[in-house]
Amino acid sequence: MTVVAPLLLLAVAMAAHATDRRPPVLRDVGIDQRLGDTVPATVSFRDETGRAVTLGDYLGNQPVVLSLVYHSCPMLCGQTTNGLAASLKALAFDAGRDFTVLSVSFDPRDTPESAIPRRTNALARYARPAAARGWHFLTGDAAATEALTRAVGFRWTRDPATGEPAHVPATILLTPDGRISRYFYGIEPAPRDLRLGLVEASSGRIGSAVDHLLLFCYRYDPANGRYSAAVMNAVRVGGVLTVLALGAFLGVMWRREGRG
Repeated sequence: MTVVAPLLLLAVAMAAHATDRRPPVLRDVGIDQRLGDTVPATVSFRDETGRAVTLGDYLGNQPVVLSLVYHSCPMLCGQTTNGLAASLKALAFDAGRDFTVLSVSFDPRDTPESAIPRRTNALARYARPAAARGWHFLTGDAAATEALTRAVGFRWTRDPATGEPAHVPATILLTPDGRISRYFYGIEPAPRDLRLGLVEASSGRIGSAVDHLLLFCYRYDPANGRYSAAVMNAVRVGGVLTVLALGAFLGVMWRREGRG
């Protein structure tokens, strides 16, 4: 995206109330959250090898990290894909084992050939053994891309001066059955948010006991697209942990006295 800087695009997404002040090319750009809706599983795309696939081919077993980009983008989308790779690399979960990543072009002009260098670079940055079978770069015709972007509320437009798409960076989490679970805004989503989102999207099938405890202490905020501390829940957890620690301490002291 060559017309506006990535930070301006992100500000547009996060400050919808300032719509009347936005440049004309950005007035139709944004994200309308569709939490709980499903993506069109039967819509046809092509993967990076040119093979015909559907979204449903990647659903059913594990959560999906969905990134809407365009593979021939000279600036923002490359940064978005690199940022996603960095965030995912910070997680203990593995693409291809615990979740699937789909980088889908919303621009019907893209082809599998334009997806190949993006995928090669992303896999090199992510550097996980199972990534080749867990991170795919898809392209589709106008009907397919429109069906997907409409389903997830992703609004973009084409700059009439340059022909380049204008859009905002976002990462969308899907449940294994294709329901929209979470939206995270920005070029590089916070690893903590991605981790908690994946645990939730998987319905607890991935993640540790600590992750589930953190989910009790943090709550997803749709307005900001991130997890924020649930103060009262954190206080309750802290109280329980304090009682358990005190109980363990008293137990040790009683055993010592008994041996004495």
